[in-house]
Amino acid sequence: MFKSLHPNIRMRIYTSFLSRVVGSSVFPFMAIYFTKHINPTVAGILVLIQVAIQFVAGLYGGFLADIIGRKKLMVAGELMKAGAFAGMLLVNSPWFESPWATFLMMLLIGVSGGLVNPAAEAMLIDVSTKETRAFMYSVNYWAVNMSIMLGLMFGGWFFEDYFFELLAVLTAMSVFTFWLTASRITETYKGKKTARKEYGLKPLFQSYGLVMKDWPFIAFTIGGFSILALEFQRNNFISVRLEKEIVPETYHAFHLISLQLDGIKLLSMLTVVNTLMIVLFTSLAAKWIKGRNERKIMYAGFVLFGTGYAIMAFSNQIILLLLAVIVLTIGELLYVPTRQSLLADIIDGSQRGAYMAMNGLVFQIGKMLGALGLIVGNIIGGLNMAGGYLFLVLLGIFFSNLALRLGERKSIHIQSAVGK
Repeated sequence: MFKSLHPNIRMRIYTSFLSRVVGSSVFPFMAIYFTKHINPTVAGILVLIQVAIQFVAGLYGGFLADIIGRKKLMVAGELMKAGAFAGMLLVNSPWFESPWATFLMMLLIGVSGGLVNPAAEAMLIDVSTKETRAFMYSVNYWAVNMSIMLGLMFGGWFFEDYFFELLAVLTAMSVFTFWLTASRITETYKGKKTARKEYGLKPLFQSYGLVMKDWPFIAFTIGGFSILALEFQRNNFISVRLEKEIVPETYHAFHLISLQLDGIKLLSMLTVVNTLMIVLFTSLAAKWIKGRNERKIMYAGFVLFGTGYAIMAFSNQIILLLLAVIVLTIGELLYVPTRQSLLADIIDGSQRGAYMAMNGLVFQIGKMLGALGLIVGNIIGGLNMAGGYLFLVLLGIFFSNLALRLGERKSIHIQSAVGK
């Protein structure tokens, strides 16, 4: 079934896989790098700046993708990324080392991601159909999780002692990704014929002003970050709670293996279970979803996802926590591809780049709500947080349903207007 997808989709999954292996091998550990070479406060500020720059670049990249086309922007972004990794390699060589030059290269990599990602997301919608999107997003989701897992493994093994060698391999992979993008992906959107002045800030704000007036999309976005806020609780309130409340204990298996679990190790184990389940069962879930009612599956996924996190908000029983992770992972497998497929149906086809860039707000606001959960959770406790998680699920269902209903009315109105 994978071979039946458009060649651009297959190639983008390959290049995205390689890019995320590269990114996951380096960026999760860069705070450690800057802490070691400068100091912890500056390290935190630099990482925040890099994230902010990538987000702003993503907004402009989405705008450009609707003007100059998808492939040109993707090729430019991949070339910039390969050059930045080569620069990072040079300024972390055995002969010369500069953390500030490294940070500059990180900013360029962030900008390149902002150029590539919205264009690539729009391109996937360009060449897919309603019948193939859920499967396409399921496969893409599998590739994302597998690549992040591999990247974290490579980075964990080699970052500290073999940073230069790791960067050399990653630079070569980035060059290969650029070649694949330039030679194997075809253009799917010719872009708008526009004067040079229309590349400025005024048309940028006008483009996103139109997106912000699209109430079905805005409602769907609100529903999205209501659900995604749950995922970011794992590394905020839930991780802190488990670290404080789980009493370290040694477990024995057949008198052969001894394993000591504390809160942090338990959370790590639960995260591994979540990732492995996604890697192993994405294909099965995609086949089951095909041909079924995507809305109902998405709502069921929301409920299972929220229920799992609600249990994790208060329980200290290992078996119950493991069951909660299984439940939330099933929910994740159900809602992620169906939500992305339904999102593709409600956005304006002439501004897909801008819409997909704005969709990035779901992750940014989700992260903010995740951090807020750490503050609120310490005040109200785990049981009340569990109730809050379930309330977020209700919000996610309400606004997603509202968005889809508004989208249907908008579509009917447009069709009747065209008919007249």
